[in-house]
Amino acid sequence: MACRISELVLGCRDPEVLARFWCEVLDFVVLDREEDCIEIGPREGFGGPQPTIILSRRDEPEPGKSRLHIDVNATDRDQDAELERLLELGARPADIGQTGEEQWHVLADPEGNEFCLLKARLSPL
Repeated sequence: MACRISELVLGCRDPEVLARFWCEVLDFVVLDREEDCIEIGPREGFGGPQPTIILSRRDEPEPGKSRLHIDVNATDRDQDAELERLLELGARPADIGQTGEEQWHVLADPEGNEFCLLKARLSPL
C-alpha cells in the first residue's frame, strides 16, 4: 500500500489574502477556518482526488528559499489566456533564471511564493 498527498501546508503572513487568490486560481472553496489557518480545497472537500491546501499564519517567512512549489495547468482555456487570468488575480512574473525557451511561466502569488503555469491543458476533475 502507498501514501498519497492529502494536504499541502503553506506558511504565510495573511491566510485570507492567499485563500482568496488560490481559491480563484484553482476553483477551490474555503473548507475550514481556525484561529491561524484556513483550509481550502475542492467543493467535494477533503479526501478526494485533489489535495487541500492549508494556509497557516506565520509572522516571519521561514529562513531560506522554499524547495517546494506548485505547478498548475489550465483546464478550460489555453496557456496564454490562463496566464492573463492569473496576472489579473494578482500573480506576477518571477525570474528564477529561466532562458525564455521554457514552455511554462514562472509566477509568484501575492506573498511571493513561486508557482508555474504549465503548457499542457488538463481535463477538469
